[in-house]
Amino acid sequence: MGSSLLSVAEQLLRDLQRTYSETKQIPDDLLIALRFVFGPCALQALDLVDQRSVTCVSSPSGRNAFQVLGGSGRLYTCFTSCHYCPCPAFSFTVLRRNESLMMQGHMMSLDLAPRAQSPFVGHFF
Repeated sequence: MGSSLLSVAEQLLRDLQRTYSETKQIPDDLLIALRFVFGPCALQALDLVDQRSVTCVSSPSGRNAFQVLGGSGRLYTCFTSCHYCPCPAFSFTVLRRNESLMMQGHMMSLDLAPRAQSPFVGHFF
């Protein structure tokens, strides 16, 4: 993502967080903007958040890892510290095609979950 597109994406995510915290809804114009900036993975990531498929697991030392229940029913452990997801889509989209991390649904859901303030158990998003 170029620097100007990155700025737009960051502002869009801030708008999402502000709007959702005020209304507990995401208006259509923000959904359209998310899809435009991030592509189809934005809706997939929002669906994962909406289904509460993102879980933050905290260790006693304070480190976090995230588990995402994928559409296939398989649980993937994702690491934001090294920007990695073990799913086949990540391997193909990010590692082979060299696309942005934010173009992969599981990794994007890790960023969207706290912005949508979904409840999280011991840190469930």
